[in-house]
Amino acid sequence: MSLVPGELRYVDSDEWILVDGDTVTIGVTDFAQSELGDITYVQLPEPGRTLQQGENFGSLESVKTVADLFAPVSGEVVAANPVVVAQTDLVNSEPYGQGWLIKIKLSTPSEIDGLLTAEAYAAYRN
Repeated sequence: MSLVPGELRYVDSDEWILVDGDTVTIGVTDFAQSELGDITYVQLPEPGRTLQQGENFGSLESVKTVADLFAPVSGEVVAANPVVVAQTDLVNSEPYGQGWLIKIKLSTPSEIDGLLTAEAYAAYRN
């Protein structure tokens, strides 16, 4: 089984979030990066863009396929990780660390309650 950190929340499209007050950090799970293979290109939104929960916000290209990225929560993009755009392999090697993708300032904090816990996500992926 892939690594599933307990402090994060998850969605079934294989994104994770880390909550820090009214801001969340978003990335893709270890399962997602292993399924995609070597990431060769990362497309992320510009800060200032407003996203609705479930909306496409970018994509990851790998040697195998292109995967769309979906917002686990609604809010304004306050940061996009420039490091993963330049060093795409970080999405593979550190999906829960330096391989994070974007940060969003929450507009609807209650959406977090509907996301999967680590245990539920692990059960979903087993």
